[in-house]
Formats: sequence, structure tokens, C-alpha cells
Amino acid sequence: MTTYPPHLRAKAIELRTKDHMTLDEIIERLQLPKTTVYGWIKDYPLPVTRPRNPQGQIIASLANQERAAAKRQTWYDLGMSEAPTLLTADLKVRDFVLMYIGEGGKKDRNRVDICNSDPKVVKLGHDVMRQYSDKTYYYRLQIHADHEPVKLQQFWGELLALPPERFEIIRKSNSGQLSGRQFRSVHGVCTVQVSDTYFRARLQAWMDFVKSTW
Repeated sequence: MTTYPPHLRAKAIELRTKDHMTLDEIIERLQLPKTTVYGWIKDYPLPVTRPRNPQGQIIASLANQERAAAKRQTWYDLGMSEAPTLLTADLKVRDFVLMYIGEGGKKDRNRVDICNSDPKVVKLGHDVMRQYSDKTYYYRLQIHADHEPVKLQQFWGELLALPPERFEIIRKSNSGQLSGRQFRSVHGVCTVQVSDTYFRARLQAWMDFVKSTW
């Protein structure tokens, strides 16, 4: 069973009691399993009714969207302005950007995530991500039935200098169909994820700059 840091439980309760978020909204915000979040907030029901002001809500929502877009643009502009020097001076960051262009998660503009079975690739990504974002990180290990979860948690924990329990175990759905399989990911598949809108915008600028030089 994965043990999460106490501040995540406190944050979930705060989102429930102060922001009146639903279970699904909190799961989306914190990127945590549904059963875990439910266990934390089940004793904190939502108010029977929420104050409703449709026109005011629309105006506030549009204003929030505009502010968020402006901040994303600021970080994108920063990334683009620093890219020529940064990606020449720090080859490790450039390697990360090249790797992310090919392998990184791109569906969510609010999140940076890498997923790979190669420890060196994951270590590179993790090192650079931690260098540029101090937000909360989430770690998952996808494994087959013939993997040993505890050993894999220890392996990745030592590699990334983290407590083994930080790695949530995800069992591959077809893990029982091992017959005839000639290759497997010896260390499982590790995902490193951080929700950081502005780092994602900065990274997008780095990727766009690199591609503009091709």
C-alpha cells in the first residue's frame, strides 16, 4: 500500500472544505488514486447548496483564464529567450529536451511527465525536472506478474534518492499472459510526473526552439 506525505491529505481536505471541490475535481488536481482521496475526504461532505451566480461565475472564470494564459505566456517567453544560451551551455538540459520531444507527455499543458523503462533516461529526466520545478512529484511503477515489487521500489528509490514507498505500484493488465514473451522491462516502467503549468510552458518554448533549428 502506498503511503503519501501528510501534506497531500491536508491539501485534499482543504480543497474539499474551503474550495468545495468534488471528489473527481480533487483527484484531477492532485493526480492521486480515487480510493485514497475518498478515504481522506469522506468525513467532509459538501454543503447542500453552493451559492450560485451564473453571470458572476462566467465573468470570474474568463478572468481566471486570461490571467492563467498571461502567466503561461510569460513563462513561455522566458523559455524562448533563454533557450539559445541555456541549451548550448547545459547539454544535459538539451538532452532532456530532445528526449521529451520524442518521449515526453504532451497531452496536458499543466503537467510534465516522463515514462520509460530505461533507468538512465528516467534519471536524466528526473534530474532536470527537479532542477526547474519544486512542485509535488508523483512516481508510478508499471510491473508484470513476474516482477518483485519491493525490489523494484528499492531499485528506483536508490536511483532517484527517494523513499521506496514513494513509488506506486501499477500492475499491467495483461501481466498474466507471460507465455512466449522474450523481452520484458527488467526494472518495470517508471513514470515521473509533476503538475507545474509554468514549467510546462517553459519546456514547450525549449522544445519549439530546438525544433526551429532543424
